[in-house]
Amino acid sequence: MTKVSEVWKSDTITKATEEKRSATAKINCWEFKKCGRQPGGHKEKELGTCPVTVQGDLDGAHEGKNGGRACWVIAGSLCGGKIQGTYAQKLNNCWRCEFMNLVKKEEEPQEFGFSATRLGLEKTLEKTKRK
Repeated sequence: MTKVSEVWKSDTITKATEEKRSATAKINCWEFKKCGRQPGGHKEKELGTCPVTVQGDLDGAHEGKNGGRACWVIAGSLCGGKIQGTYAQKLNNCWRCEFMNLVKKEEEPQEFGFSATRLGLEKTLEKTKRK
């Protein structure tokens, strides 16, 4: 039989952990840019779903949801109201992007660092899964 004090302690620790995680959760590009093109977003019906928001194979890259913290490596992303094209076509614009530079600043001091390439992100995801 579980004691009430054990349940309370467990619930308190769980709640504190959840609050800390949400307080330190890293922001995704659609949250930063407030573009509304994520599933259920205010502009999704008008402009379509941005591929970044559903790029499941990059889920967890730079601790983001789907491609949300790796938008610069995803072809066809919808940034600035326009489809941005291939990685090579858009990277020059991305280097000037406030969001990409925010992610770079946040990730460089981390264990696996920042990656501007899809291959680098995929290798980092492999390493974090093995850890």
